[in-house]
Amino acid sequence: MFRPFPLLLVLLLLLATIVPGRAAAPAGITRIDPTFWWVGMKNPKLQLLVYGPGIGGSTASVKYPGVTLDGTQKLENPNYLVLNLTIGADAKPGKLPLEFAGAKKVKYQYELRARTTPGDKSKVQGVNSSDFIYLIMPDRFANGDPKNDIVKGTFEPRISRDSMFARHGGDLKGIENHFDYLKELGVTTLWLNPVVENNQPKASYHGYAATDWYKIDPRFGTNEDYVRFVQRAHQQGLKVVHDVVLNHMGSKNYLQLDPPAKDWVHQWEKFTRSNFRDAAFNDPYGSQADKKQFEQGWFDGHMPDLNQSNPLVANYLIQNFIWWIEYTGLDDYRIDTYAYSEPKFLQDWTKAMLTEYPQLNMFGETWVQGIAQQAYFTVNNYQGPQVGFQANLPGVTDFQLQYAIQEALTKDAGWTEGINRLYYTMQADYLYQNPLKNVVFLDNHDISRFYSVVNEDLNKYRMALAWLLTTRGTPQLYYGAEILMKGYASPDGLVRSDFPGGWPTDKVNKFTRAGRTEPENATFNYISKLANYRKAHPVLHTGKYMHFIPDNGVYTYFRYDDAGNTVMVIMNGSKEARTVDTSRFAERMQGFTSATEVATGAAVSDLKSMQLPAYTAWVLELKR
Repeated sequence: MFRPFPLLLVLLLLLATIVPGRAAAPAGITRIDPTFWWVGMKNPKLQLLVYGPGIGGSTASVKYPGVTLDGTQKLENPNYLVLNLTIGADAKPGKLPLEFAGAKKVKYQYELRARTTPGDKSKVQGVNSSDFIYLIMPDRFANGDPKNDIVKGTFEPRISRDSMFARHGGDLKGIENHFDYLKELGVTTLWLNPVVENNQPKASYHGYAATDWYKIDPRFGTNEDYVRFVQRAHQQGLKVVHDVVLNHMGSKNYLQLDPPAKDWVHQWEKFTRSNFRDAAFNDPYGSQADKKQFEQGWFDGHMPDLNQSNPLVANYLIQNFIWWIEYTGLDDYRIDTYAYSEPKFLQDWTKAMLTEYPQLNMFGETWVQGIAQQAYFTVNNYQGPQVGFQANLPGVTDFQLQYAIQEALTKDAGWTEGINRLYYTMQADYLYQNPLKNVVFLDNHDISRFYSVVNEDLNKYRMALAWLLTTRGTPQLYYGAEILMKGYASPDGLVRSDFPGGWPTDKVNKFTRAGRTEPENATFNYISKLANYRKAHPVLHTGKYMHFIPDNGVYTYFRYDDAGNTVMVIMNGSKEARTVDTSRFAERMQGFTSATEVATGAAVSDLKSMQLPAYTAWVLELKR
């Protein structure tokens, strides 16, 4: 594998290209992306981005059975050269000799590997509604290998756990050390915030400003460590979601320090931030100025906005994320800032992933306003003009349901307010072709922790957890939610606090039952009970959904299947206890005579009338 790109070499290359009157350095090769490839891919085309001082002035040649060089492309920057190859069906794995003739001859042995994903059911399994996703910020979960805490040569070579914006030392090994804990909780899938290199001077811990698309951040581990991580997760019955960013990269990425061409990123006369108004994406009355600023404005000063209308940029990103799938066997992509990218590119990128890996799942971040706007970005049932875009993304992060459950537990019921918002949001599922593909959640790394949002009210919190694990879609839990971690997204960023016990010096260890308080253990056990019940009862992840209009602050819905399995969920979102007359639910309850409350195991013998305490949810397995 390649080594971290030397800062000194970057500076030399910059001098070679920007100092007036200075000629390019003699041809050589610093790196080639993709770093290696495979024979037998469905798409036989491969585009190599060759980087090295003066390499653009070279003539390339390839001699290898089954491989043809279709042509080369010189770029604005003489330190780059593009090779367009066809890897024929008869090509064999091996070392592909690349020869470059220029000021001097250069040879490079490029590796073609044999594929491992076809036929291996342990790889690229896909994530679906039967799964339970656990979202982890790797830097803040657990430190399993202190030796990689500080990496010389990085822009942020320090650990400072007293700062919410510095590195804390969590890594892949730390997560792996707690696989058993996660399995006990009922988790089936791990979603890690981005793990590729983020060698930025400030706040590099979060991962959303990639500085090397083909390299795991060395403070998390190596590329080989990540491959082993995915393999060991699969061996433990856990799937892996890989978090990706298509919209932007880090300002210290070599492609920004020494860009192939000016139009590799969007250019402005002065720094222009995105207006963050997703409505501009598909507004039939919108101005081009607003749309341009939304799509082409930079997310932040250290996050250059990628120009995906440049075919080279688009293909670079498509190949990179095919590379990670084949290399690791990961199961799912979560796509950050999904709506901010160029529309045609989004269609092409998704199509390329699913063509090569039909079993792959993907869901995009759609932090938008409005149910219709959210549905617009996934496979939907819209009729009529699509404003230049037809979604082909399987699913989205369901912010609309997150808004609804938050309102249900923080506002009194009104005609559409409070718990009624859940009803109206679910009612709009007719917009989606498959709403089960959507990921439902209470909180994540960008928004305040739900336990804090409900003012640390355990009854409300448990009610939300019951909803999360019984509603339609794929549930996602943010790390630490099971131990009542608190925090707000701003101004202090405590929503990204360390998991207590993830570091040897921590005074308490919440990974153990002994280290947790009674309320924390009760919450952990509640989630574990429901999650493991859900895992064992397909009716909660593939069953049909029927709900009834909320009455007097009580929302009731059913998950059921053709075999007669039925789970009834009653949510009392009011401040007072409510008596629920179940006669209006007869079409779903007919023939059932008793029930068991799943979380507590309590028997319910009278199904005709139920007394629910304030802010309580019952998950009832109905019995004949």
